Amino acid sequence: MDQKPCIESLTVKNSHVLPPDTNSHGTLFGGKLMAYIDDVAAIASVRHCRKPVVTASTDSVDFLAPVQEGDTICLEAFVTATHNTSMEVFVKAITENLLTGERKVCATAFLSMVAVDENSEPSPVPGVFPESEQEKWLHEGAERRRLHRKERRKESKELAEKFGTGLPWLPRD
Repeated sequence: MDQKPCIESLTVKNSHVLPPDTNSHGTLFGGKLMAYIDDVAAIASVRHCRKPVVTASTDSVDFLAPVQEGDTICLEAFVTATHNTSMEVFVKAITENLLTGERKVCATAFLSMVAVDENSEPSPVPGVFPESEQEKWLHEGAERRRLHRKERRKESKELAEKFGTGLPWLPRD
């Protein structure tokens, strides 16, 4: 399978922050921003592999600045690394006050997306190669992030096994 440059998966999405999107502080709901992040990461990963994808994990969503009602939010995403059937996608969100023109990076995130076939089984993806200095910097850290993801997933499975589906904090008869 041929490799593709990171830039081929670049996806940019803009949204106007309206009152139904905000909390009692007049700022964008964190969950709404997370939904935007997941959506733009999915589009970028499908652009890369040209197959359906599922979200395997979100490494982190770091909220760096509030997004006010009336602002716009611009999300940029691209595939930074691949591994067999998975893709790491970097997402950056920028808020802009349309009246003043002030722009701030309001969030960053890494997501892992997995390509799937018609039976919803993992499917191979093309490799990716960085070209710009920023892409190279992200690409160089991808293996470290992948190993961290793998360890975190192991811990999550242990938690799920230990706590199961019951409510362990309730008193038992």
